Amino acid sequence: MRYFCAVLAMMAGPAFSDEWAALDGLEVAAALTDRTVDYEGAWQRFNASGTTLYNAGVDSWGTWAVRGSKYCSQWPPNSAWACFDVDLKVDGSAVRFRGQGADVTVGVYRSTQ
Repeated sequence: MRYFCAVLAMMAGPAFSDEWAALDGLEVAAALTDRTVDYEGAWQRFNASGTTLYNAGVDSWGTWAVRGSKYCSQWPPNSAWACFDVDLKVDGSAVRFRGQGADVTVGVYRSTQ
């Protein structure tokens, strides 16, 4: 029985690193403020001033804010705000934005700011 429990514990370790925790508003702000997130083929910087720079080959400046427990962004010339739930990978290496339906974007934190 002891061997079986040890095997289960070893199997749970790697699976745990793939788990996500939903963030509240204060945690969303802490997870994004003055951080850079790398996506597949793009990156985004979340400045404390509320500006955000997204680059997928060309700079695109927008505005970001935390509203309730969601990350929200607005990109000119569009005046509408889009809001997303935010999850943090339990090992702290990545952030996930969840919009409507299957709208999910995952990024990893850049190690050097």
